[in-house]
Amino acid sequence: MTDVKKFRKPTHEIDDIFINRWSPRSFSEQKIPKDILLSLFEAARWAPSAFNIQPWRFIIAHTKESREKFYSFISESNLSWCKKAPVLTLIISEKENDRGENRSHSFDAGTAWGFLSLQAIKCGLITHPMSGFDFEKARKVLEIPDNYEIQACIAIGYQSDRENLPKQLQEREEPNGRRPLEESIFDGEFGKTF
Repeated sequence: MTDVKKFRKPTHEIDDIFINRWSPRSFSEQKIPKDILLSLFEAARWAPSAFNIQPWRFIIAHTKESREKFYSFISESNLSWCKKAPVLTLIISEKENDRGENRSHSFDAGTAWGFLSLQAIKCGLITHPMSGFDFEKARKVLEIPDNYEIQACIAIGYQSDRENLPKQLQEREEPNGRRPLEESIFDGEFGKTF
């Protein structure tokens, strides 16, 4: 497997879990035990959300039949690698509730995804989120109500060797870096160096 530290060097001390989380495409077809799979969604359940609304929902495809439904709306380029993943999940978020419009539903769903991805690393799994799919077809195929916004599709499983990917993806199968921290944080106002 990939030596992540060869590609990623934090400039400040952080837990290794943040560096070790990346989005490989080479999945093993090995099944995920149900208790381990559910631990990912348990971690997501404990994510913070505005007013504790918890607007996120996950549609999980873990059987051959349910994954086939997902394949119907995933782009060909993503299908070239994600078909080996034993689990696909669609994360959606509720846009309105009895309080009215939920302006932070996407933010909160993203936090739940982050918790899920970190728990996956702790369980020896990999995740790869994607937006390369037909959102409207997904809505129709999975019968998603209009009150829910589709956020992303996530492949979940055990990592395999890069050689199991199509040739054009093998060279991309390595962790990527991040821009310098000072380009992402500002001091008191936009653009002012911290």
